[in-house]
Formats: sequence, structure tokens, C-alpha cells
Amino acid sequence: MTWLISACLTGEHCRYDGGTCRIREIADLLEKGDAVTVCPEQLGGLPTPRMPSEIRNGRVYNKQGKDVTENFLRGAEAALSAARKSRCTKAVLKEGSPSCGLHTVYDGTFSGKRIEGKGIFAAMLENSGVICLNENEFMEAMKNESV
Repeated sequence: MTWLISACLTGEHCRYDGGTCRIREIADLLEKGDAVTVCPEQLGGLPTPRMPSEIRNGRVYNKQGKDVTENFLRGAEAALSAARKSRCTKAVLKEGSPSCGLHTVYDGTFSGKRIEGKGIFAAMLENSGVICLNENEFMEAMKNESV
């Protein structure tokens, strides 16, 4: 089985701030050849580093107020295409991201407050039938040996 993984979780410097949030156990999947990585925001043409973005009223805006929804949609489509091409049936996504947030996203006010909701890519991936976990769910499943 091939996993699809948010690239930042494997150590790729693709977060909005140019950083990473590498988790060794998740990166190990890639190193073993059991995963492919994607960064929907980069695939959508956004630079790294880039202005932080949040979802508000179904649209994605950067901190300066520019609507970047089309970049997020284009990136999500490209990432979904990569998942299909690699025949990924499961994914590990970065919680809170406007692309990959599985259960929560930031509320659109740039105040650091999270609300219940899905990122653009996470929703698209789930709607296509891919089983999605966030990084914490994946680690818990590994601990219970259920992945």
C-alpha cells in the first residue's frame, strides 16, 4: 500500500514559513518507499515561504486579504491526481492547514483560533474515497499497531 503524505510531515521545507514539521515515524514511510509526498500549496503555484492563508466563508485568503482560493483548488487537484497516479488508498495530512486540515482549520481571522472544518485538499481527498488521518491519529494508530 502506498500512503500519500503532507510533504511538511516528512521534513520537506514547504510550510508557509519555509519550515517543516517532520515526524520521524511518518518520514520513515517515505524512506521505505511506502509513500509519496505532496504539498498542495506549492502545487497550486504558491511560493515558499508565503503569506499565511486561512479559510473564511468557503474561500481562502492570505493575511493581506488577497483571495488565493484558485491556487488552493489548483494545488488540491494536482495533489489528488498524484494520489490517484500512485494508487494511494490512505493519507496522513497536516492538521490545521488550509489545504490539509482534516478536522480543524484556522478561523479566517488570523488570530490563531481553530474551528471545526476541513482544508481544501483534505475534503477533496476524502470525497474521492481515500482514508485520511492527521499526524496525531497516525501516531496513535502506530502505537496501537493498527496501521
